[in-house]
Amino acid sequence: MPDATKPVTVAFVLASYAPDAPAGMERATAALARGLRQLGHRALIITAIEPDSTEDEVDEDLVVLGSVGVTFPASDDELREAISTHGQDKIIAADLRALYRRHHVDIAVYVDALWGLGRLAPACDGVRTVLAMHVVGHDQDLVPALERTDLVIVPSTTVLGHAHDRDYDSTCWQIVPNALLGNHSAPDASQREALRRSGPVRVLARLGPEKNVRALLDAGRLVDRGVEVVLAEAGFEHAAGAQAAEYRRCAHSAAYLFRGSVRDDGLPWDQVQPWLANAAVVIVPSTKETFGLVALEAMSVGTPVVAFDVDNLPTLIGTGEGAGGIVVPRAHGEFGLWGAAEVLLDDPVRYAALSRAAYYRSRDYLPTTVAHDFLKAVR
Repeated sequence: MPDATKPVTVAFVLASYAPDAPAGMERATAALARGLRQLGHRALIITAIEPDSTEDEVDEDLVVLGSVGVTFPASDDELREAISTHGQDKIIAADLRALYRRHHVDIAVYVDALWGLGRLAPACDGVRTVLAMHVVGHDQDLVPALERTDLVIVPSTTVLGHAHDRDYDSTCWQIVPNALLGNHSAPDASQREALRRSGPVRVLARLGPEKNVRALLDAGRLVDRGVEVVLAEAGFEHAAGAQAAEYRRCAHSAAYLFRGSVRDDGLPWDQVQPWLANAAVVIVPSTKETFGLVALEAMSVGTPVVAFDVDNLPTLIGTGEGAGGIVVPRAHGEFGLWGAAEVLLDDPVRYAALSRAAYYRSRDYLPTTVAHDFLKAVR
């Protein structure tokens, strides 16, 4: 176990990691790594994706694991086959050990049982093994991952509940929430009021069916306010071509909006908070959300959030005094999300109160705060 009084080197393993990737696991990993560095520790991120050769600066703490051998985006089955056939798992394990020795790694964090290669986690002298379970994965990946880990961390009680429902013993798992990657300033009160009166409703999501964007757009055809949606493909998908098909469906639905636009080019990470800051309200239409990073990012710049009462969203946003948005019963459907947003935007007093509360709720998720939580859990 690392000495609590000295700096440590933490290696995060996530095959699909790439800077600006439009996915919560990647952004949360980058945020925790940033927090650890701000505390004086070293944080490596080990990925299977070659960095963009056009980048001017080389990130010495981004390490490519070339032995994974899969083309991205990839499905679960494609990655699972690539790393488990013809002895490739042993080659990858050996490469990881070599990286840990070369960089004097103290803690190896496998960010998911499959995509974080937790199912392969090799034993290495002096290296503490941590499985960061953002979602409860497939049994065929999770069972071997749990056998190989010293500690499991999860971002919310939602994941603990999902694991319990699947008959996994989660009593010793530790909660380490996701962190904010950026710290963009929130609009002042006068700017926020101007946004309430005439700013757009914005939606930011990865192209996945559980993000539920198409249904939201179908229900919003009569909304008389600007609606702006940004979608993007992640490095992983449920099946080959699934993300492209999802975008085509969303774009078709958006064509019927009175005043709306949908684009599929995503946003660089440093533009996420500024874009959300300039929304009147952010709708998170997800039907599954084990943490809710987009909701947190919107709240961090004082933009109220409207979301369903699913998974971790009620805990994150709040449901009573001090809430940072409105939580809508799932039974009310997507029309309920639009209705809640409309009522909120027509109420300047409540809107201002939610905006202030949203910002202050987000302060618990600064990178250094979460990094402290992480180190307390793993040491």
